[in-house]
Amino acid sequence: MLRRILNSFGRFVHEEDGPTAVEYAVMLSLIIVVCIASVRSVTNATRDSFDRSSQVLIPAL
Repeated sequence: MLRRILNSFGRFVHEEDGPTAVEYAVMLSLIIVVCIASVRSVTNATRDSFDRSSQVLIPAL
């Protein structure tokens, strides 16, 4: 039983599927982080724009 586990682990280490999956996971996580940062930036800019607009319009009413 232990021999089968060690053989499976050895094949996993020598094959390139494991590291490739890890590389894809790292790339995906970086893409997600960039997307979240972009959405937050756009959200903050939009909120600031609406705040400035409301400050200008309130005295006009």
